[in-house]
Amino acid sequence: MNPSTPTHVAPVERTGTSGQRRTLLDSVGNTPLVALNRVVPEGGPEVWVKLEGKNPGGSVKDRAALAIIRAAEEEGKLGPGKVLLDASSGNTGVAYAMMCAAQGYPCEICLPATASRERKLLLRRYGAVLTITDPAEGSDGAIREARRRAEEDPERYFYADQYNNPANVRAHYETTAPEIWSQTGGAVTHLVASLGTSGTFIGTGTRLRELSPSIRLISVQPDSPFHGIEGLKHMDTAIVPGIYRKDLADRDLAVRTEDAQEMARRLAREEGLLAGPSGGANIVAALRVAQELSPTDLVVTFLPDGGERYLDDPWWEEEG
Repeated sequence: MNPSTPTHVAPVERTGTSGQRRTLLDSVGNTPLVALNRVVPEGGPEVWVKLEGKNPGGSVKDRAALAIIRAAEEEGKLGPGKVLLDASSGNTGVAYAMMCAAQGYPCEICLPATASRERKLLLRRYGAVLTITDPAEGSDGAIREARRRAEEDPERYFYADQYNNPANVRAHYETTAPEIWSQTGGAVTHLVASLGTSGTFIGTGTRLRELSPSIRLISVQPDSPFHGIEGLKHMDTAIVPGIYRKDLADRDLAVRTEDAQEMARRLAREEGLLAGPSGGANIVAALRVAQELSPTDLVVTFLPDGGERYLDDPWWEEEG
């Protein structure tokens, strides 16, 4: 059965007994799932997109940051006197900084110089202390610096280590996947997700495969180690996250930076969706997959954040 376009979809409830949102952290998740209308090929399957920029911190990374912080609190690793430390390409850092501000924790983020100006400003506005690392080393350089700091002063820091923290995967297993399953009425046949920490793909994909063993899981990464898709990793040449499972993917697609940027421009102009390059990469890959499918299939992918965090980037003005 070809599912209809999602409109008024009941969210998966994860609130208190009153049914009301009570804190900033309670507002993470339950993001909209919408159908693409104009960039999709005619006669093909529908492609639906999870709008993760609607999280309070503006990205999908709110989910992982929240799960990591809550697990650390429960395990006694994060509390008064501890500084949350991690490496980030930007979005997870923003999520940490926002939540630490709300919870009263100091926050330090190691960030590659290539991170967008908007992300750096957001981190500083939330009160995070930034250590800017070598742009040539990308997120790997930030990881090395965070590890060094954590090893030098373990009593000062809670090293969140998003690339190896199982709470990252659990966040998507417990929230993102059930939301997609509910919002599609269990009709999703293909999941397409890009790889950074890999938490979104691994957590969501693992749970959806349990719910539907026939689902096809497609991972997405840049086609080159020297790419401009902020937040993503070229796994063959990068520090591979400990939470990554290569065997989970039925297929892995490589996307050129220029194609991801061009798709982000198209999404803004043809769909009214403001996205960054990682979202553009997801849509490029999802449309490739959709071209090979029947109209009865349903492809789901993500816009991990909004394009507001990239508006100063020169690629917005380039015509592909």
